Amino acid sequence: MTVQQQAAMESMIAWLSDERELGQKPSKIEIAGQFDLHDMRYYMFKYKKNLFGKWLLGVCGGYEQPADTEHCGHVFSEMQPYDPATAEREAVAMVEAIREYWMKQAAEISSSQEEEDDSRSSGMFNGFILLNSRECDLQLIKANLLNDWNISGSPEENEEETDGTLVFEAGGCMLAVSFVDAPVPDGEAERNAQFNYMWREAAEVAKTHVAQIILAVFDRSGSPLDSGKMYAKLATSCLKLPNAVGIYTSGTVFQPELFVEMAVTALRDDDFPLLNLVHFGLVAGESGISGYTCGLSAFGKDEIEVLDSQASPAELRDFLIDISDYIVVQDVTLRDGETIGFSAEQKLSITRSEGVYVGGDSLKIGF
Repeated sequence: MTVQQQAAMESMIAWLSDERELGQKPSKIEIAGQFDLHDMRYYMFKYKKNLFGKWLLGVCGGYEQPADTEHCGHVFSEMQPYDPATAEREAVAMVEAIREYWMKQAAEISSSQEEEDDSRSSGMFNGFILLNSRECDLQLIKANLLNDWNISGSPEENEEETDGTLVFEAGGCMLAVSFVDAPVPDGEAERNAQFNYMWREAAEVAKTHVAQIILAVFDRSGSPLDSGKMYAKLATSCLKLPNAVGIYTSGTVFQPELFVEMAVTALRDDDFPLLNLVHFGLVAGESGISGYTCGLSAFGKDEIEVLDSQASPAELRDFLIDISDYIVVQDVTLRDGETIGFSAEQKLSITRSEGVYVGGDSLKIGF
């Protein structure tokens, strides 16, 4: 038996031993075969509840590399009889059902409110805490919220905690925390982590995550400033979990320590935590440097792009931060054909057109 097969066997036994499943180790268990699905390896098991019982079917996987001992969280059994003629087809069906379930879970919190009321797209913030182990200490998150921000929910009236999900109201905002025992699907977090030029190891660290916590915050009155502050507080409390390795939000992955430091510094000084809510991307090209925002849409504003600027990277980033802070904090809406400047002499053109580095239309500012 290979190391990976042994790891899969141990995971299958641990899953079956849970009180919600068999409640004990199977009397007998064997590897019954393997198959590849979605570029990952899966193992089928046949096991018995008791010595004289029937063989039942289970599945565990998937493993991306031959040497991996950490699977992606697909461990399951419907406790149906094991039939060698149909085992692989039934195991594949179980894996597909698990994948569909977790993808729906991952999308549910961030999309459900938008489906109910499109007006909530302004002031709705969501993100994904990346975890390098399959556990989520909701009690520690609640303790961090109380200790760091004096935020607590009333268990009797406005807090619900079931199956790794915590939903409660605080400061006029609805907060939701949902643990998902699977990574962000399709390598999305790892891919977008590459855009964080301030953390070179972001993509490599993101690859180590095996589970996630989905965060969602919205203000009942529709105030993006209030919900944005609350989201920053919730995210920092989650990032203090010992197994949190990053947060995928605003189109990239942020380093936990830096995200927490930026939020604490801004909120302590009574400033708006813009750097926690908007990512300022930079792209070098032959004709100059371009920059873009990712996150202004949560405030109901168009994203901003500056194309082929002759400014230095630091100057361009500072400009994007200043203009974004002005737009968000002062609730300013820039329009196509207008000009903007930070002095009487400065008049920068504004053009609205299809985005180059962001989806949909963006405001192009000549800088």
